[in-house]
Parts: sequence; C-alpha cells; structure tokens
Amino acid sequence: MNRIVIPEGYRPVLDEYDTQRAIVYIKQNFQTEFASALNLKRVSAPLFVAENSGLNDNLNGYERPVSFDVPAIGAEAQVVHSLAKWKRLALKKYDFVVGKGLYTDMNAIRRDEELDNIHSIYVDQWDWEKIITRENRNLDYLKLVVKEIVNSICTVNDRLQVHFPQLNVQLDRNVSFVTSQELEDAYPDLEPSERENEYLKTHKTACVMQIGGALNSGKPHAMRAPDYDDWDLNCDIIFYNEVLKMAFEVSSMGIRVDEKSLARQLEISGCNDRRELPFHKMLLSGELPLTIGGGIGQSRLCMLMMGCAHIGEVQSSLWDEKTVKECEKNGIRLL
Repeated sequence: MNRIVIPEGYRPVLDEYDTQRAIVYIKQNFQTEFASALNLKRVSAPLFVAENSGLNDNLNGYERPVSFDVPAIGAEAQVVHSLAKWKRLALKKYDFVVGKGLYTDMNAIRRDEELDNIHSIYVDQWDWEKIITRENRNLDYLKLVVKEIVNSICTVNDRLQVHFPQLNVQLDRNVSFVTSQELEDAYPDLEPSERENEYLKTHKTACVMQIGGALNSGKPHAMRAPDYDDWDLNCDIIFYNEVLKMAFEVSSMGIRVDEKSLARQLEISGCNDRRELPFHKMLLSGELPLTIGGGIGQSRLCMLMMGCAHIGEVQSSLWDEKTVKECEKNGIRLL
C-alpha cells in the first residue's frame, strides 16, 4: 500500500530554479569527492542485461524485473535492478588491479516498489566496486570504507551550504557501528525498521552491519540476495532525517562473496540452481577478483541535503493520485 507523510509546517527551502541548481551541484561534486576518496574511475554501464546471464540483482527475491524481447538477437533482456554483479565482472574485463575500482550511474525501474516519501519506481544511484585483497575481507576494512563515504557526504553537504545559504541540514561525521543482531537485542519487540528509527534518534549517523542472515529470532534484519554481499561483511549507511523524523538509508554496500560464502549463502537460500549460471560459475571457480562495493542513492542524497520531504521533489517519476493531491495540497512540488 502506498503511503505518504506530510511533516507539520513543511515548506520547500529552495524555489524551483534553485532546486535544479542544487541537484546538479550535489551530483557533480559528490561523485568527484567519493571517487577520489576510494580511488575509483568512471565507466559506462548497461541499462539492461540478458535474462540468462545471471547478472541481474534479484534484490529481496520477489521483485519482477522489467523484461522485453529483442528480436534482432532472439533473446530476452531485463532492465537491471542494480549492477552488483556486472561491476565485478567489469573489473576483471577492464583489467583493474588491487586498490582501484570503478563507479557509474545506475538507473533502474523497480515496478513492484511500494511508494512513499522515500521510495519510487525509478532508482538512480552511483554504483561502485573496488578490488581488494583477501586480507581486506574483514569488518575493520568495511568500517574504514564506510567512514570515507560518510566523510565525502558530509564534506559536500558543508560546501553546498556555502553556495545555498538557505540550506541548513546538519550531518554528523561520527559513525556509530552496530550489527543487526545488536539492534534486535536492544529492541526485541520492534520491527527492523523501527529498531533503526530508535537507534538513529540518538546516533545520528549509523552503519548497520551483517544483514541477510537469520538473527536469533530466526528472522533476518532485511532480505539480501545470496550472490553478491557476504552477509557477515555487509552494511547499510543511515542518517537521521530531521524533516521526516526517521532513519534514512543512503547506501547499501559490503564486501562481496568469495567462493566459500557464495556456496554457503546459495545453500541457505535454496538457490543452488544459480551455480550453473555463467557469473556464478566464474565466481565459484575463483576467476573473479575479490571486491567491495555498493550503491549510493543520488536522489536520496539530494533529498537529505536539501531537506526535502518527498523524493519526488528531486526526481521525476510516477505517483498515485492520492500522493499527487496530498503533495499539491501541502505545497510539496513534485517534479
């Protein structure tokens, strides 16, 4: 069911013209800042992949990809849900070496997404991936990279306010690291999203780690595909959104599966049939580099830094009639 929340007394800080200028500023400056921090080079990426390639991300397992036939090659294609697997293959194909990585614009259509203030059927993010050593496959290295990303976000937010003094969103550079099990232990009677909301009220910037595997309750904090992130070495980067009074995820990322963790997670998920797909065969045989990577929401970052109440204020998408009417009634300008 679609939902919308109207913050009491909310009014957009910037007018229509400056909104567009601020979006451009954020996108241009952040990609430069974080690419420099993580030693990433920009590459071109696909909008769609072959259905039988195994390269598409199945996200939580129930989302239907947008598919279409390509008569010229006699095959079915799918619009990507993300580039989680494609990036790792690209690092090998483009001869990247340890310590270097790539980033790209990832645009997707998620047709089954429930719509609310922060979710749209259109997804725009920076997808990135970097080659690491086997010794880097640990939580300490994951935390180091998270801190670099958070620092890049906060730096661009500070610069943005020099150019647009009307904006005054305060972001905390100090990251609080917590595992999904620790959240369940602290708030056993709450649902996972509610646990995050409670935690972020006190810890304004957080990194929730180890997502995908079953917790002591028998349920995972959230679903994760079994064939890209290592569930013991992944995380979400979350800020507290003062406008919406909620935990606000800007990035899902992690150290990627190696041969052992992929085999284990495919077994747990009942997805052993994927072992026969080209990408999975390469990974299980050790032909792909060890990597860390993730996605950083472009519209999410714009929405956060500009203090917007709805993601439709910073991206063009489709909305249900109720959302359109409620936004119009309350002065929320949907693009």
